[in-house]
Amino acid sequence: MAKKKKPIKKDADITELLKHAHISSAGDVVDQPIVDALEINYMPYAMSVILSRAIPEIDGLKPSHRKLLYTMYKMNLLSGARTKSANIVGQTMRLNPHGDASIYETMVRLARGNETLLCPFVDSKGNFGKAYSRDMHYAAARYTEAKLEPVCAELFGDIDKNTVDFVDNYDSTTKEPVLLPVTFPSILANVSLGIAVGMASSICSFNLKELCETTIELIKNQEHNVIDTLPAPDFIGGGTILYDRKAIEDVYNTGRGSIRVRAKYRYDKDYNCIDIYEIPPTTTAEAIIDKIIERIKAGTFKEISDIRDETDRQGLKITIDLKRGVEPEKLMQKLYKSTPLEDSFSCNFNVLINGYPKVLSVKEILIEWIRFRGKCVFRRISFDLEKAKDKLHLLKGLEKILLDIDKAIAIIRNTEEESEVVPNLMVGFGIDKIQAEYVAEIKLRHLNREYILKRLKDIENLTSAIADMEETLSSKAKIRKVIIKELENVIKKYGMERKSDILYLSDIEEEEAEEAVPDYPVTVFYTKGGYFKKITPQSLRMSGEQKLKEGDEIVLQLETTNSKEVLFFTDKFQVYKARLSDFADSKASVLGDYVASKLSMDEDENTIFAAVLNNDYNGYMLFFFENGKAAKVNLSSYATKANRKKLIKAYSDKSPLVQIMMLNDDKDIVVETTGGRYLLFNTALISPKAMKDTQGVACITLKRNNHISLIRDYKEGEFVKPYRYKSKNLPSTGALLSTEDASLKNNIQLEGFDV
Repeated sequence: MAKKKKPIKKDADITELLKHAHISSAGDVVDQPIVDALEINYMPYAMSVILSRAIPEIDGLKPSHRKLLYTMYKMNLLSGARTKSANIVGQTMRLNPHGDASIYETMVRLARGNETLLCPFVDSKGNFGKAYSRDMHYAAARYTEAKLEPVCAELFGDIDKNTVDFVDNYDSTTKEPVLLPVTFPSILANVSLGIAVGMASSICSFNLKELCETTIELIKNQEHNVIDTLPAPDFIGGGTILYDRKAIEDVYNTGRGSIRVRAKYRYDKDYNCIDIYEIPPTTTAEAIIDKIIERIKAGTFKEISDIRDETDRQGLKITIDLKRGVEPEKLMQKLYKSTPLEDSFSCNFNVLINGYPKVLSVKEILIEWIRFRGKCVFRRISFDLEKAKDKLHLLKGLEKILLDIDKAIAIIRNTEEESEVVPNLMVGFGIDKIQAEYVAEIKLRHLNREYILKRLKDIENLTSAIADMEETLSSKAKIRKVIIKELENVIKKYGMERKSDILYLSDIEEEEAEEAVPDYPVTVFYTKGGYFKKITPQSLRMSGEQKLKEGDEIVLQLETTNSKEVLFFTDKFQVYKARLSDFADSKASVLGDYVASKLSMDEDENTIFAAVLNNDYNGYMLFFFENGKAAKVNLSSYATKANRKKLIKAYSDKSPLVQIMMLNDDKDIVVETTGGRYLLFNTALISPKAMKDTQGVACITLKRNNHISLIRDYKEGEFVKPYRYKSKNLPSTGALLSTEDASLKNNIQLEGFDV
């Protein structure tokens, strides 16, 4: 037991007051281990916050939401007229004693007018504020009205049929449901945020139609890949989701991650302004405007002349006036990068399952919901079955009476005391007390042929229904079919198209700020081993021999200027773009930059060709393949509005690559094959293509097991009779070397890079 210390000295009045109050040990300081203090005082609070406040359960609701919605249901607000919000708040306090302000704020966030939920549960009338506005406050509860949305019929369906457990409220004066028997996975249909003690929950919303379709597929096949039918979250505020499949899969598979969302805008050419009408769910219009104004004052956005909030009853609208000559697309790219117009929704799918908080994947949440819904359906059918059996039992007793109505009437007429009617009927027809009580209460007007036939038909129908229900209860497959049918009805009644668009990252052209690049003459060197360097003329004049790795050789030496761009083609069918200014000025005495490391290429990826451009993307890239085909691609195909560093499918992967050339103008080239044939033709015979990975056209006809071995520029005079090898049409078979040309072969100086 903790040891007590002497009381702390106090003023005489306070000490006297404590004596009269009879407060035991008041004012004493006691020694208590911190572990005990945490266990006795803090842990109950922490558990209460986790289990009864901040973390949603499998029905998608927190206790405060459930208490409010159930109160509205009991107030007949699902089918009745709207009532004052203050009335709802007051009634809810019978279940939720946390105060009217917190209850009303809960209702506001569930309301359609506030635009917080993708699938709102409260049909609101009046000013309920806006989730996308920090300063647009909701009106007081006495001014607004509300009722339940029609979709709430899916929350409370069959709640009176023992589908869920009920418990006492806080003062044991009434009952409330532990969970609601929702007929669709509402846990993922709406955004849910909550901060508990030591943990938090942040669940993004998904399109109701896609969510139900995914659940149906999972019921049919538990191995179903969720992302195939549930491509991305969906938010009430719309916006555009930047689709990164890996990030989406991380969220789906782990329950944690983030989803990037950017605002939508339209350009008004008549007024030269940008109207932003949808924003990410994590920000507000005021926060966006404040950030843009801050950046304008800092001199970042000189293109903007004015910004204002024009939100009205039609919806959100932030207007940005532009100065003359400003390109709206480029400005929006800058705004996305430096303002909340593009933001990330952090996901943490922490859900209470059977009283335990668990971070689950999307698939695991849906499977838990299917399990929960299966139990609800089982309990509902069991309830209906018992009711049907009870009714059948009564009708079976009635059937015996109806077969001899005159006897029943005689028994009742000849019974002297009312209390003896039921026992006499029991003896006379061999029925039990419950059946006899039912028969005794039948009205005299019902003792006719029509009534008798209807009751007999009811017995037949009930017998069939009971058999069906018993069969369903004994088969998990049939229960699953019931769930599927309910989900299909939800899709039919409440399904809607997506509000948030999906934009694939590969389709995004991100404008990068143009920086002033100093332009001066340089000489660039590129080696077969993948090293690249640039040297200024002054340094080159003072340099000696270029340093190379053993076995390496220079395959490109070119005089150009520092502002030019360079393309590096790799053996993984990709091309990397860079500026010469990205590389530091070097010297002949160093190896230079290893391009694969400098440009962060993929593992085991190596460069095979470098092309220095003139920044206008005029000209062609020429690719020759072993199968005898050649592809001529416009350099403009490698140009992008944004300075993307890597382009995939830079050339065809259908056949091994032999040679790459960059052409500013068409020229004569020579093709050699492993069969000893030579072909001379002009590159103008090859039609250029816009598609980078085109397979090209056949330029030489190859014999079996032969392939192209070398491509080189034609040198005037290298053939005695050039016309022997020349072709005006493609493809051509070429020709074998003549005796005269064979003697000249050893004198030919080859150029280019043999892959």
